[in-house]
Amino acid sequence: MAPASISVSLLWVLILLFTSGVFSATFTITNNCGYTVWPGVLSGAGTAQLSTTGFVLQKGESKTISLPASWSGRLWGRSLCKEDSSGKFSCVTGDCGSGKVECVGGGAAPPATLAEFTLNGAGGLDFYDVSLVDGYNLPMLIVPQGGSAGNCSSTGCLADVNAACPSELKVVSSSVERSESVACKSACEAFGQPQYCCSGAYGNPNTCKPTSYSQLFKRACPRAYSYAYDDGTSTFTCASANYVITFCPSLSTSQKSAEGTHPEAADAPPLKGSMVFLGAGEYVSGASPKTNMRMQREQSRG
Repeated sequence: MAPASISVSLLWVLILLFTSGVFSATFTITNNCGYTVWPGVLSGAGTAQLSTTGFVLQKGESKTISLPASWSGRLWGRSLCKEDSSGKFSCVTGDCGSGKVECVGGGAAPPATLAEFTLNGAGGLDFYDVSLVDGYNLPMLIVPQGGSAGNCSSTGCLADVNAACPSELKVVSSSVERSESVACKSACEAFGQPQYCCSGAYGNPNTCKPTSYSQLFKRACPRAYSYAYDDGTSTFTCASANYVITFCPSLSTSQKSAEGTHPEAADAPPLKGSMVFLGAGEYVSGASPKTNMRMQREQSRG
């Protein structure tokens, strides 16, 4: 009987070794908006895919998904989505082009507010940020929970940037009452010029500087990326944390996140009368998510 007992024990050890570290964290995604949001998820090249790449969240709903160890990728919200008569699914903002609720490898069409992550990167830290480099469509908040290292600060873009968006950057939809702005383009998306896209002669932090448009985003959302090289105030780290990602965070949620963690975001002034909710390809292992996104853009330009 001893050999059988040893075999069973060894089997359990192998099972534990196999399963240990398979999932390194969870995302709990909550829709606090007064309308339906369809989150989309894109994993980085060479990164394990998640159990879902797109789903629906009705008002007030939440969904938790498990993340593989060392996962890198981005998450965003899609809005004003519907199926046409042929069954093709599409969204006015954040559409991923799959024709389905699941994005199956498709990324967000700009403009879209992006949550970007590299888990278990350099020094065992998670790197995360909220980015407006591809424009803005929905307010978003990231709150780490249970982190053991790094600054583990909350970050996000909590202002209603659509209400303050300059006319030349506005995305207007006739499906919304009074043809209101439903998203705000980045200057790169709107004009395609190198000084806005940090490309060509402007493809490094010494030559690509903030513009009046990126500064508008930065004033509204002090902790979010406003342009490609906005690393100093926009990349955050944590370790061994789970992450709560909220669309349209409530006043109480924003207050709790602001107290003692990012007072400069809490002090952000309203922008042109907009409501402010007290806020603000190939992947390189261990690099920050924004570095990976930047490399993807450079490679796509050839």
